[in-house]
Amino acid sequence: MYEGILQSIVSKAKQKKRRIALPESNDKRILEAANIIQSDGIADIILIGKKSEILEAASRYGITNFNQEIKMIDPNDYEKKEEYAITLYELRKHKGLTLKQATELISDYTYFATMLVKCGDADGMVSGAIHSTSDTLRPALQIIKQKKDIKTVSAFFLMESKHKEFGENGVLLFADCGLNPTPNVSELCDITLESANSFRLLVKSKPKVALLSYSTKGSAKGECIDKTLEVLRNLKEMNLDFAIDGELQLDAAIVPEVAVLKAPNSEVAGHANILIFPDLEAGNIGYKLAQRFGDMLAIGPITQGLNRPVNDLSRGCNVEDIIGAVAITCVQVEEK
Repeated sequence: MYEGILQSIVSKAKQKKRRIALPESNDKRILEAANIIQSDGIADIILIGKKSEILEAASRYGITNFNQEIKMIDPNDYEKKEEYAITLYELRKHKGLTLKQATELISDYTYFATMLVKCGDADGMVSGAIHSTSDTLRPALQIIKQKKDIKTVSAFFLMESKHKEFGENGVLLFADCGLNPTPNVSELCDITLESANSFRLLVKSKPKVALLSYSTKGSAKGECIDKTLEVLRNLKEMNLDFAIDGELQLDAAIVPEVAVLKAPNSEVAGHANILIFPDLEAGNIGYKLAQRFGDMLAIGPITQGLNRPVNDLSRGCNVEDIIGAVAITCVQVEEK
């Protein structure tokens, strides 16, 4: 069932066996994926909802031998509900949240799953099969928040091509493809740094980062190119331990023959394995073109920059997508 980079990530997840909360327990794909994940030993699943309703849904969807090791938690019956409500109130009272409102929010499955992660009763969360990105990530941004040294939470896709000469044996990371519409210089720097960390963690290879543009090394002029060059300058001042270059057109970034002509002195051109897009419009279009026309496997969107992992699914996801997102979430959990 698992091949290529997904097989590698699933193997890493099995070694960690993290506790992953899934709040969308009434969705057929989620229940099918949860059953496989638990049975295959990829993670310990926590489904949010009434046990009777979850089991009835599993039966209705024809999921036989539903794994009894899957933990099911009803927020309204949970022994820590009051504790969670007080914690949420303390976190958000400066924004005007009352204790009554906090108690009501705890009954929301997504907020409850986020609090499980915040309070250490789950290691990560995956949602978004039936919720929008904003509904999935808003609680995470409010409660879990971003890492201390990163101001920008972003989203990437792991892309795998059948053409192994591209990227790292066919694997590339595309960012940001899911969250920041028009990132400024500082935000693009954060996106780049976190993307390099994510690539190291998931692919176990040295990052080679290309800052993408419609220009290569001054072949065109424009404000967006100036912004890309400022990003490059700022990052190079940080004394990075990975290679980065820009501005580069896509072909110059990943095709050695083109790189020789357009950027002969670049240590990244022709061999990039991380592609940083100038804005969300380009990133989102780029990954979908690669997925649909290039027949690349697209795993994501995967969130980066949060204190603890919370990942957003596409509402068009399938069971394999959910398994991949859960496996990546397991790998993202930092050792304590």
